[in-house]
Amino acid sequence: MIDGKSKSKINEWLWGWFLVAPAVIGLIILNIIPAIQTFYLSFFKSGDFGRGNIFIGLENYKKLINDSQVWYAVRNTLLYTLFVVPVSVFLAAVIAVLLNKNIKGRGIYRSIYYMPVIATPAAVTMVWRWLYNYHYGLINYVLKQLGLNPVNWIDDPKVALISIAIISIWSTTGYNMVLILAGLQDIPTVYYEASNIDGANAITQFFKITIPLVSPTLFFVITTSVIQCMQVFDVVYMMIDVTRPSYDSTVSLVYLFYNNSFKYLNKGYGSAIVMVLLLIISVITVIQVKLQKRWVNYMG
Repeated sequence: MIDGKSKSKINEWLWGWFLVAPAVIGLIILNIIPAIQTFYLSFFKSGDFGRGNIFIGLENYKKLINDSQVWYAVRNTLLYTLFVVPVSVFLAAVIAVLLNKNIKGRGIYRSIYYMPVIATPAAVTMVWRWLYNYHYGLINYVLKQLGLNPVNWIDDPKVALISIAIISIWSTTGYNMVLILAGLQDIPTVYYEASNIDGANAITQFFKITIPLVSPTLFFVITTSVIQCMQVFDVVYMMIDVTRPSYDSTVSLVYLFYNNSFKYLNKGYGSAIVMVLLLIISVITVIQVKLQKRWVNYMG
């Protein structure tokens, strides 16, 4: 016989699984199963018209190690992440702190900063391509008016990756700001009141109170931002094609996967590239989780 207390726990357990079932099923169907299939496909050479795949073992991975373009893509993806994440998170934190204060029209400012997030990547990239245009772009027009030489923002291998990073910083700062703003609103005001009595200025409060107490939110923002940046594709795809001189300096791992899988119809090799990306993201995420104990402060 099952007593009332045990029956209540079983019902609670069943309801819990019932409520999370859609998310779990979606995760399995949309993420886990495709990941397993991709790993399996990485040991094959794609057959003609997508049929008759030939098992070749580790040949795709051996080819990958000796493929200079793969290493270009690894370098570009990591550099892009290093450009975007620190700058976007720092700007988001500063803006969130400013918009957390009781200033006039802060709701309008919050909406303005969040607007780039809701814009479609294709539309955003097309606008930035016009801004970056070497001959009639607005940015180079301003530089000419200031007596400076125009910059080839898209084709110059030395600046093309930075140009793409600027677009991403502009697009993601608003989303990070909203998350950090939510974390700021959970900080008790008593800490700031006590620091005001002690004579602490705004900068001291920011680094001694705000950053430590909002660190759990910052950890989440940084972790998800790194994962998102490591998977960059749409901005690079819309800005740079394989014929541009800046291609090797901007191609990302996902872009390289796309080219091999869908342009060159070598899905096996493309799958191997994705496995490399998965490995890099996994290693970085594990390191971040390990390091969080040193700087993330959870309020009891």
